[in-house]
Amino acid sequence: MSSQTLTQLVTPRSQAARLSWHPLLRRFLSLLQYALLLALALVMLIPFAWMLGTSLKTQEYILRTPPQLIPDPASTASYSQLLETMPIERMFFNSLLVAVVGTLGQVLVSAMAAYAFSRLHWKGRDAVFLLYLATMMVPTQVTLIPQFILIRELEWVNSYQALILPATFSAFGTFLLRQFFLTLPREIEEAAYLDGATAFTIFWRIILPLSGPALGTLAVFSFMGLWNSYLWPLFVAREEAYMTLPVGLAALQSGPRALTQWNLVMAGAVITVLPMLLVYLIAQRSFVRGVATSGIKG
Repeated sequence: MSSQTLTQLVTPRSQAARLSWHPLLRRFLSLLQYALLLALALVMLIPFAWMLGTSLKTQEYILRTPPQLIPDPASTASYSQLLETMPIERMFFNSLLVAVVGTLGQVLVSAMAAYAFSRLHWKGRDAVFLLYLATMMVPTQVTLIPQFILIRELEWVNSYQALILPATFSAFGTFLLRQFFLTLPREIEEAAYLDGATAFTIFWRIILPLSGPALGTLAVFSFMGLWNSYLWPLFVAREEAYMTLPVGLAALQSGPRALTQWNLVMAGAVITVLPMLLVYLIAQRSFVRGVATSGIKG
């Protein structure tokens, strides 16, 4: 038998063997990928599980060795004690009011600014946008003192307008929505102009309805940022009537109470995290679509 005939007999068998291994290899790689993602998810969930478990423990079981992830016995006394220690309902209302109203204001102002920078033509538009965008490179701590001086001169210290109004202007929100507005076809806008629509009508009835994913993304970012904001409310909200949850939780470890009961701290952290989790779960689809279509990458 010649070498050529032998090669013809061996080659199909080797190819068939390689083809039979391909589905198994793909399945193994897929299972390995899912296992890695599951392990990473568990690593991310462990701090939340520890937070929830600690909030359900009493004080004598917190520093117990070996530590217990699942509290035994479980108790909700930390939450009732937290409600007795601090005006947590008032702080929750303040955080919710600041986050909701601030988010609505930031989305509206950013949308109007983004429409002006992306769809309207005026002299110096691109230069002004670059200057506006350059403010993102300025750290928040640099502008904190001038903003506080302005709020003090306006006599807005310990007021809701001091907590909400500075957050309604966002260069990031304007940039995010501008990138999305640029992807919308101009033919729709030109047809509306031919029908006699004004710029405001086009913005309100055409641009905004088509920008749901981007608006949802900005709303999630804005709500999470305002809900977790600590430094600015610490400056302008010095009375308990205007304190937000992050400032109140910090008072559990320092200040006049000087409490170090970690079960109370974790109970307050659970109360703080739950609204953000609900908002993200509700707006998850719009958030993912908005990030994918606006060009924002992690």
